Amino acid sequence: MIINTTKEEIFSTDKQFDQLYPLQIRRISYLHWTPIEIARQAAAFLGATPGASILDIGAGVGKFCLNAGYYVPDCHFYGIEQRSRLVAIATQVQQELGITNASFIHGDFTQLDFSAFDHFYFYNPFYENLVDESLHIDDTIAHSESLYEYYAGYLYNLLDTRPAGTRIATYQSSHTRIPASYQMVKCDVDTLFSCWIKIE
Repeated sequence: MIINTTKEEIFSTDKQFDQLYPLQIRRISYLHWTPIEIARQAAAFLGATPGASILDIGAGVGKFCLNAGYYVPDCHFYGIEQRSRLVAIATQVQQELGITNASFIHGDFTQLDFSAFDHFYFYNPFYENLVDESLHIDDTIAHSESLYEYYAGYLYNLLDTRPAGTRIATYQSSHTRIPASYQMVKCDVDTLFSCWIKIE
């Protein structure tokens, strides 16, 4: 933990929180990790039901889950991430902060049992497949347009099978990738933060 800094101060700004991460992680925070204010709003929406299990798809270094867990302590936030190095960093920061209602899974989200989760969050998790390699987090996983289409299609179909009442919070993500069975209940055009509830 940052020396002589309270937990309240750590969670007060992105600059403070990002000090928990290695320098190379801090440098790309603005591009790849969820801002604290977005995490707080998403957690409040997704955690409306105490005891809910919430999955962050493409969790990176865990910034969303850790902030969500801090602000909504009566829900559990899970993050799945393909890069083992990022999962290790997320877990280390979690232990340092003592956040007990956040867990990190190393793996491919297509291998998960979605029935174990109530609600979902994602920050455009597949977009890295469409941008120049200079904007990639690293080169430890494959990137391609075909992977983007595969992952986006897989997620769309999975979300469409979830029961009515399922909540989704998205950040910087295309609305066309959300099934028509979900109704948008909030949209901030400035931040591209949106909230959805499955109605059928």
